[in-house]
Amino acid sequence: MSIKELGNFIRVGKDIIEVKDRKGLAAYMDTLIHEAVFAEDDRKKGLLLLVKEIAKACGAFPASIQGLYEEMGRDYPGFTVPAINIRGLTYDTARAIFRKALEKRVGAFIFEIARSEIGYTKQRPLEYATVVLAAAVREGFQGPVFIQGDHFQLVRKNYLAEAAPEVNYVKGLIQEAIEAEFYNIDVDTSTIVDIEKPTLAEQQRPNFERTAELAAHIRSLQPQGIDVSVGGEIGEIGGKNSTPDELKAYLDGFKQIFKSGKGLSKLSVQTGTSHGGVVLPDGTLAKVNIDFETLRLLSDIARREYGLSGAVQHGASTLPEEAFTMFPETATSEVHLATGFQNIMYDSVHLPAVFRDEVYSYLKTEFAKERKEGQTEEQFIYSIRKKGFGTMKKKWWGLETAAKESIMKEIEQKFDLLFSTLKVVDTMEIVSKTVKQVLVKKEVPAGLLSEL
Repeated sequence: MSIKELGNFIRVGKDIIEVKDRKGLAAYMDTLIHEAVFAEDDRKKGLLLLVKEIAKACGAFPASIQGLYEEMGRDYPGFTVPAINIRGLTYDTARAIFRKALEKRVGAFIFEIARSEIGYTKQRPLEYATVVLAAAVREGFQGPVFIQGDHFQLVRKNYLAEAAPEVNYVKGLIQEAIEAEFYNIDVDTSTIVDIEKPTLAEQQRPNFERTAELAAHIRSLQPQGIDVSVGGEIGEIGGKNSTPDELKAYLDGFKQIFKSGKGLSKLSVQTGTSHGGVVLPDGTLAKVNIDFETLRLLSDIARREYGLSGAVQHGASTLPEEAFTMFPETATSEVHLATGFQNIMYDSVHLPAVFRDEVYSYLKTEFAKERKEGQTEEQFIYSIRKKGFGTMKKKWWGLETAAKESIMKEIEQKFDLLFSTLKVVDTMEIVSKTVKQVLVKKEVPAGLLSEL
């Protein structure tokens, strides 16, 4: 496919892209981003870089949330920032989020993807960031767009087998993400906490030492003028609840050894949730009891004693609606949301049954070995269907427009609720005041530009 038609909407000069026809460009973005995502190798990278530079020219730019989180550390503004993992239908879902953000004047929200999700959804950092920014252009969103690496994690079994290659892998992923303009990264080394040690400080030592090492690596790579927002974690999600003493042991240890610039902006803790929820034999989700008082206490200590934005709650998207009002009430700075949106897609009456059956058939064949003893069919499908987005990505993108639009209406309704209960409505102003615009120019291949 030639991109010559793009020349009707933009003008490429020396070191600059000028938008001639914003409305026409927005309409053309559907075609352009599809071509970019499904192109091959160097052409794919070139097209993704081009789309990203176009987004910046349109006023949607990758940014660090550090400034806002520093303000939260000084004076909690009463809202909890949603961090949203999109595993499938990424362009359509991001468009729905931006539409609702514009309607509600929401500026404080994050798009993120975890180390594991990058693999099974087949969305490398450059693709994920670019698709999100393309959606911003399509919907006319202008301002900072926060893109985050979630759970950039040391896998415990890999680390214990041979630490250096595992640490180097995560360092390489961090470099790839920052190059793709992820200016927010959550480092998760809570997996290597050593509970066999006699004191909390010694238990947390591997965690805070490796966090400090990876945070220093981030600081060495961040572009001039940008302080990447770095998060840490003390409690492996799905394990026992975190305590104030664990928080202090981790943050005190980190503070003593980290000397590479600004430290952590937030801290993920465990208060009773698990990623994806707990599935009962009939396929429904078990009720989750979050320890909100612990969350309140940990947020207060993190903010008052260490200047962080507060505590972060993971695994929350499958919670009942009434739970979300509690996050701002407990001064939680950020909440991570993923599986709930995936569930809307799979469970929607608008998803063609034939397609759903095709995905499930693929999963049953390809991932049969991952079925745990005693799992019902419903439990197995629920636990594995997150892996139905990667290999079948092109088919998800190719769903009929009417089906996707109907599913996205359900997604929008969910974000209407989330933005309201998390109290991020009308946060564009505080984001504008606290987050500075720093544009990092990326070189688009000259051969690609010549096609215009």
